[in-house]
Amino acid sequence: MRDGEIRVGVVGVRRGESFIKGATEAVGMKLVAICDVWEERLRAAGRTYGVATFTEYDAFLEYDLDAVILANYFHEHAPFAVKALDAGKHVLSETSANGTIAQGVALCRAAERSGCIYMLAENYCYTVFSQEMRRLYRTGEIGRVTYAEGEYNHPMEPDARLRLAPGEHHWRNWLPSTYYCTHALAPLVYVTGSMPRTVNALSIAAPEVDELSMRRGDPGSVILCRMDDGSVFRIFGLVLPGHSNWYRVHGTRGAMEIARGPGYFGPGHVRVWHEPWNRWPNQPLERSYLPEWPEHAELAERAGHGGGDFWTNHHFARAIRSGERPFLDVYRAVGMSSVGILAWKSALRHGQPVEVPDFADEAQRAKIQHDTWSPWPGGVEPPDAPPSITAAREPTPQAKARAGEVWDEMGYGKN
Repeated sequence: MRDGEIRVGVVGVRRGESFIKGATEAVGMKLVAICDVWEERLRAAGRTYGVATFTEYDAFLEYDLDAVILANYFHEHAPFAVKALDAGKHVLSETSANGTIAQGVALCRAAERSGCIYMLAENYCYTVFSQEMRRLYRTGEIGRVTYAEGEYNHPMEPDARLRLAPGEHHWRNWLPSTYYCTHALAPLVYVTGSMPRTVNALSIAAPEVDELSMRRGDPGSVILCRMDDGSVFRIFGLVLPGHSNWYRVHGTRGAMEIARGPGYFGPGHVRVWHEPWNRWPNQPLERSYLPEWPEHAELAERAGHGGGDFWTNHHFARAIRSGERPFLDVYRAVGMSSVGILAWKSALRHGQPVEVPDFADEAQRAKIQHDTWSPWPGGVEPPDAPPSITAAREPTPQAKARAGEVWDEMGYGKN
């Protein structure tokens, strides 16, 4: 670091733009470089922000960087993170931490041998609601968690989905329904401190709501997690009609939730309630209120994903300066990301339970270090995990034609 500033490079100029804008003096960061293979977008971003640009990741890592923020493809984060850690760079990675179990093992080992900070950029942990529920839980008001629910269901209109997933082999078009689970799971882990130990899952093989989708995966799933404290968490998503971003926690002395309502976060209240016979003296039976940010309200309000995009940068920078592992460290990151992979194995076995290993335990890691089971096309190994519980779903001719039009408009494939 120079003069206390953390020199940061961002990989991925599309989703990464939020991190590019957030790597500022406000969190003690200085953006110095960006990397992407989409040259047109890369050069434009380089001119806008006045930083070095790279199309080759190895050359990017040789630049004078303290830390790397990974906003590249979902299933490619772990290999990029391992390279960065081995190069002595701290890493903040978008979800998912790992695309296979073997990648998760490699990532944990890389973080250990590097001595650098690794953090998962799971922004839904840091909405004002999640932070308030964590604060409330730690007061003991609702007791110890017994059951919790998390939902992240994000339908989109057809052209928006095509713009978000350019290319027939884009990871979103092959994503199994359980894999994108951390937006629903991680806030509950953040609130309670519990971690999954077994998973059971069922995939929802409902038909697509339109004929213009390039998705081959199922649109939704339900995952049940038995946690390390004995509680049970229910996780729901992914793109079924009916937008939902919602969390509830039941404890031994009461319950709390984000109040439901229209839009992403409903009416914006935290609701807490108790049974008449199971409350502290003079404690209200029920209350709902609009929570406030613990600090940095103005910066959080301007950031994306309900303020979470500010807080991930903030906590990452603080971990680098202090040398202390953040809450979303490599073990929680890999453990929660691997829930999606292991839940898919369960779904393909009609809901049979699958154990979630402790990724901090090298003895357990050694048993799974060669598990490269994967649904992703276009890699070194052919995919061996189907993206759907039903027969392979081939996009319609209409979908392919429309996708080509949208992707041409975007300039995709012209770099």
